[in-house]
Amino acid sequence: MSDSKTETLKPADPITEGPIAKGILSFFFPILFGSFFQQMYNITDAIIVGRFVGKEALGAVGGGTATFINLLVGLFVGIANGASVVISQYFGAKDRENTHRAIQTAINMSVWGGALVMAVGLLTSRWVMTLIDTPAEILDMSVTYLAVYFTGTIPMFLYNVGASTLRSMGDSKRPLYILIAGCVVNIGLDILFVAVFRWGVAGAAWATVACQVFSAVLTLILLKKTTDFSFHERGIDRNIFRMMLYLGIPAGIQGMMYSISNIIIQKAINVLGTDTVAANAAYSKVDSFFWMCINSFGVAVTVFSGQNYGAHNYGRVRKSMKVCLGMSAITAVIISAAFMLWGRTFLSIFTTDEKVLDIGVQIVYCIAPYFLTWISIEILSGTMRGCGQSLIPTLFTVFGICVLRVVWILCYFPAHHTISGIMAAYPLTWTATSLLFWGYYLFGHWMNVENGARAPRTLRLHLRWHFPRISGRDGHA
Repeated sequence: MSDSKTETLKPADPITEGPIAKGILSFFFPILFGSFFQQMYNITDAIIVGRFVGKEALGAVGGGTATFINLLVGLFVGIANGASVVISQYFGAKDRENTHRAIQTAINMSVWGGALVMAVGLLTSRWVMTLIDTPAEILDMSVTYLAVYFTGTIPMFLYNVGASTLRSMGDSKRPLYILIAGCVVNIGLDILFVAVFRWGVAGAAWATVACQVFSAVLTLILLKKTTDFSFHERGIDRNIFRMMLYLGIPAGIQGMMYSISNIIIQKAINVLGTDTVAANAAYSKVDSFFWMCINSFGVAVTVFSGQNYGAHNYGRVRKSMKVCLGMSAITAVIISAAFMLWGRTFLSIFTTDEKVLDIGVQIVYCIAPYFLTWISIEILSGTMRGCGQSLIPTLFTVFGICVLRVVWILCYFPAHHTISGIMAAYPLTWTATSLLFWGYYLFGHWMNVENGARAPRTLRLHLRWHFPRISGRDGHA
């Protein structure tokens, strides 16, 4: 590795140069396909246990267990996103030495984070499942699934951080190839463990863990060949780690608040019985296709913003946001229409129980028509985070979605025990939060354009202290 901090690392040209739409799509599709195959881990679990074990098992691997997993994983995912922004900005600024340090810090951080989440998950699973009123007939299965699932958090974190590191440097294709291979392995093991060996929900969880290990090993090998990453460097750069926390903790708290509000919603759903729990679990798997698409646009715009911000292409940051917003809007409309037309068909992939299907269709009609109200949150917050603004988007999301959602459930549900009333919380809070983001984007100072684009003052000072080369030419953004 060179001693020079300015040794050239050439960013991917489609991100910092050339047509924006073409560049976003070339980056978006590998991320989307990667997200699809990653989601296939959970979807395969749901299909196989729903078909071969029953609706109780379907409820056990979805719903409350998924929400609890998201709660524990959420904080680390936010920090990992902060790491991705730091790496992309250093890479965009062509700072080889700090790019290496940031990669080492992110990978080592994932090992400690995975161990911590595993310990907390194993110790608290039964208590949390009981706390949210998980139906008695699926409680033990839920706890069993979680006990196995949490043993795989270290490889899961290593894969996700390694893949996001490669994407932050413009490589979105090779992580996709690893996911495709992992998904094939997962499907094969799911069939073997659940349908052949009859291990039930534990078999589905073990299949997922095995695939996480497989994906992590391949990703680390690829990272070793692609970058200066070393298996022998165990240290964490304190300044870079603090910057990752500075950018990532707000996003992590946002993710955790999502999960907390969803746990409260899940508690209300659990009161309505096993059929409703299973219907919501099936819908969440169908619904995941929308989130895969929009989250992929969110990742793309974050990387575009981060690299262009690091390379001082400030006008391109705003153009990227507008192009990405238009694409995600078209996608949301198409998916909404498909769900409304063929929702029951999609749900029947996971269960054949007519009562469960009836409730699932009702959920589709409550949420799918309003997907368009979410996209501004994903794209605007991704753009702002790519430029280093993490706190304000988090505050907006925590209040606009999480707090309002909880208030709605606490005020509405005691008097109206209906699934449609519960689901109304989603479009209502998406709309309110979108309005907050648009107000800040149009009138706030997330990237001041006086005398050229500038980061918010508090962030500029923080970046000057830790990242003099990223904060701008000669110390000015």
